[in-house]
Amino acid sequence: MIERYERFRALRFAVPAERVLEIILENPHTLNAADADMHRDLAYVWQEVDADPDVSAVLVRGAGGTFSSGGSYELIEEMIADYETLVRVWKEARDLVYNIINCAKPVVSAIEGVAVGAGLAVALLADISVAGKSARLLDGHTRLGVAAGDHSAIIWPLLVGMAKAKYHLLLNEPITGAEAERLGLVSLAVEDGEVYDTALNVAKRLVQGSPTAIRWTKYALNNWLRVAGPIFDTSLALEFLGFRGPDVREGVEALKAKRAPRFSPHAPL
Repeated sequence: MIERYERFRALRFAVPAERVLEIILENPHTLNAADADMHRDLAYVWQEVDADPDVSAVLVRGAGGTFSSGGSYELIEEMIADYETLVRVWKEARDLVYNIINCAKPVVSAIEGVAVGAGLAVALLADISVAGKSARLLDGHTRLGVAAGDHSAIIWPLLVGMAKAKYHLLLNEPITGAEAERLGLVSLAVEDGEVYDTALNVAKRLVQGSPTAIRWTKYALNNWLRVAGPIFDTSLALEFLGFRGPDVREGVEALKAKRAPRFSPHAPL
């Protein structure tokens, strides 16, 4: 099974149980940040999963007890500096969301440590999400100085309601796994040491079910997300428009210096 995925070199793969494909985000020393290669592979691996006759369920996790810290500084800085990179990554970000939504196979995420940005998009767009109680979920976009685009506008209001979505997205307020379960942002919150085993057990149960019943139920439910497609498209366009402005430069510098950003209060609106 794994040989089929050799071209996705920025991701690691395993088969922990029969007909379960495990996708592992691994980028040592950066809390599994998504560099250019990983971002591309995360966008397009789902098409291969969808076409793979040997896969009935997917388990996605981060290596080393952390899901993902989001986009790497190097990728963000290249997007700011180079228009062609910006357009390429915009397309990948769009395709990542729609390809997960349209992948027929059920996806389970095991969320440990931090989950930010593009990593959080994968974690929350999974059909069933299992988080450690002390996991830290953070959208991260407004802290960077760009609109919350990756996935936030398409799914947060549906999961937690508009009031809570605005609170966490506008204020860049982090949320623990335990609180995420209470609000409905994730499917389950378990003790930190039980995340992987719980998520794998869920994937095994999905494998044992009727493939057509599960896949068609997922397809029908995801029409809620397809209906919200224009909302997502707008949010993503506005996010990437922000990469051409001054706030994102200040946001990156502040993150690298581990200080609060000093955004100008004036905007050309």
